[in-house]
This record gives sequence, C-alpha cells and structure tokens, in this order.
Amino acid sequence: MANLIGKEMDSSLPADDYQGLMELTSNMNKKYSQAECQALSQMVLCSLFPDLILNNFGWMFAKPFPEFSRKMNAWATFYAGVWLMGEVEINDCEIDGEGNNEDGEVTIGKNQGLLVKRCRFLEESGCASVCVNSCKIPTQNFFRENMGLPLTMEPDYETGECQFSFGLTPSLEQELAAINTPCLARCPSSMASKRKHLSKSASAMESQEKMKIESSDNRCYMMEDPTSEVTGSKSIG
Repeated sequence: MANLIGKEMDSSLPADDYQGLMELTSNMNKKYSQAECQALSQMVLCSLFPDLILNNFGWMFAKPFPEFSRKMNAWATFYAGVWLMGEVEINDCEIDGEGNNEDGEVTIGKNQGLLVKRCRFLEESGCASVCVNSCKIPTQNFFRENMGLPLTMEPDYETGECQFSFGLTPSLEQELAAINTPCLARCPSSMASKRKHLSKSASAMESQEKMKIESSDNRCYMMEDPTSEVTGSKSIG
C-alpha cells in the first residue's frame, strides 16, 4: 500500500515500513485537497484488487447475496486489516432495513460488522483529517461504488475505536460531523495553519441541500474544501 501511494505521489519517501506509509499519507493530505485525497486513496484501494472482483462483485454477490457479502467482507477485513489497523473483532452491527424507523428500532446484522479496538492508523497519524480523508470516506466510497456494498465507518477519537458496519449507508449527519471533527490534541498541524481552512458550510452525499457548519479554531486545518462532497469521489486529474 505504501508503495502504491508513493507511486501515485511520485515520492521518494521511505515506503517499506509503517512509518513510511504514515509519512506518505501525511504529505498527501498536506499536498492535495480533501476531494483529491479521497479520490487518490480510493484509487489505491482499487489497485489492491483484480478487475475480476471489482467488475463483478456487485452483481454476483452484493445484490443477490447481501448477507453473505456483508459477512464475507467483514471477515476479509478481519484477516487483511490487522497490520494497518491493529486488533479487531467481528461483531453485530446496524444495517439498512425496514426496521430502521423513527421509533428507534434498528435492523441488526449478526456477525456483519467489525470493531477496531484501537486504530493504529489513527493513533500513528494523530490527525482527524488523515483519518477522514485517507481512510473513512475513501473506504466507504470504495465499498459502495466499486463493490456495490454500503459501509459506514464510525471512528471514536476519544477511545481510538472504529466500528465498520457493512450494509449500512452513511447518513448525511454522520458525514458532516466527521468532516467537522475538532482537531485532536496530538495533531501535528500548527495552530496558525488551522485557521486558514475554517469553513461555514458543506455539501454531502449527492444532496443539493446546503447545511451550515459552525466555524471553530479547534478544527483540523487540513479539513479544507468545505464545499466538496464528503462521500463522493473526485478525480485528481
């Protein structure tokens, strides 16, 4: 993965270990806009899979066998994601369904979720913007657009946990909250730079409705491009 990111960025930074990956990812977030980081990260994810899977998984598995597909992807992430994210466990999660109603009842998918107990990627980066723009949003986009399977990722910046809910479409409110996450205390960004990217509005999830976001000096300075779609892909040309 580090080699692929380095190739896309034409970077000579070390890419043979985890620290090299984090340096590349941090530099990518400094160099590119939010939408560009998301698109580049999604491209890297696509390059890890053969076209046979990307072109056929949706119609062969995700649509006709949704429960099987959710479980399979949860287990695939369980085995493949430990190096990147740290200790994980399979769990039950909320999924899209008729049970999700105003009364608070939700549809639960048994063994269709994944809990990252303390995300190594988040801990090493120390930055909410890197988490959102290089992991959360591009990964959700990848599963929805390239695999035909909705996914919601819910990072907890206090505990370091992250819940993967395969089969759950991200809500507009959740995505706007993610891009407006206050800067973490350990974030490497400078206070002077943070103020440069304060925002007042954002659009998201292919919605034409603009939603107001309050400006805050605590927001991570790399949370820029307030008018870009937070869950859609954008080509970096």
